Amino acid sequence: MKIVVLMKRVPDLVEDLEVDGSGKALATEHLKLTVNEFDDHALEEGLLLKETSGGELTVVALDAADVDKMLFTALAKGADRVLKITGAANVEGNTGLAAVFEEVLSAQEHDLILTGVQAADDRDGQLGPIVAALLDVPCVEVVTQVEVGEPGEGMVTVHKEYSGGVVAELEISLPAVLGIQAARQSPRYAPVSKVRQIQQSATIETLAGAGESSGAAAGGGSGFSVVEMTAPETGAGAQMLAGVDELMAVLEAKGVV
Repeated sequence: MKIVVLMKRVPDLVEDLEVDGSGKALATEHLKLTVNEFDDHALEEGLLLKETSGGELTVVALDAADVDKMLFTALAKGADRVLKITGAANVEGNTGLAAVFEEVLSAQEHDLILTGVQAADDRDGQLGPIVAALLDVPCVEVVTQVEVGEPGEGMVTVHKEYSGGVVAELEISLPAVLGIQAARQSPRYAPVSKVRQIQQSATIETLAGAGESSGAAAGGGSGFSVVEMTAPETGAGAQMLAGVDELMAVLEAKGVV
C-alpha cells in the first residue's frame, strides 16, 4: 500500500501571538512555528498502518521555514520518503494549497492520502475534501481509526466521529483521502540524536510545485476573509476565597442564596 501524509507547520499556540499592523494577520517577525497537531496524528496513523499492513509511507510538505526539520523528524519516526514542494510559497488558502498537492499527487503512486482534519491557522478543515474532489476520489473527515481490508480488496474501514460521541463505521474504496482527528495512539517521539543521524544520511526529495503565475497559486482562498483580528481582552481577574464562609458571603452579596 502506498500511503501519503500531507503535513505543514503552523503558529505555535503556546507562544504569545501578536497581531500585525494591518489588524488582519499575525505578526511574523518573531513567530514560532510548530508541526500542525492534527497532521502529526495523521502521520502516526499512517505509521501504524504501515507497521500492521506493510507498504510505503511518504510525507509531502510545502517548502517553508524549518520544514526540513519536520521532514527529517518524519523519517526518524519511520517514514520511507519525504517530498518538499518548492516554488509555491505564495499559495494562499486551502483551495490553492490543495491544487498544489493535487498536482504533485497525480504524479505519485498513492492508495491512501492522510491529512490532519484541520489546522490551527485556518480551522476550516477543507484541505482533505478539496484534494479529494480534485483527484475525484472518496473522502472521509474526522477519522479516529483506520483498518486495511484483506489484500486485493482495495478497501479500508474507518471510524468517523460525530457530535455527541456517536461513531460511524464506514467502508471506503481506495484510493481515498482521510482527514484524521486522532490516531489510535499518541504521536511517537523521535529522539534528537536519531533526527540528527537521519539528517546526515537521508535525502529530502524536492519537486517543483505551482509557480506564482500558475492557476493553482492564484486560485481561490479558503472561502472566507479576515475582517479584523484582535488579542483576547484581559478580564478583571479572579477573586481567591479562603474558605466556605467567604464563598457564602459572595453568594449572599450577589443574591444567589
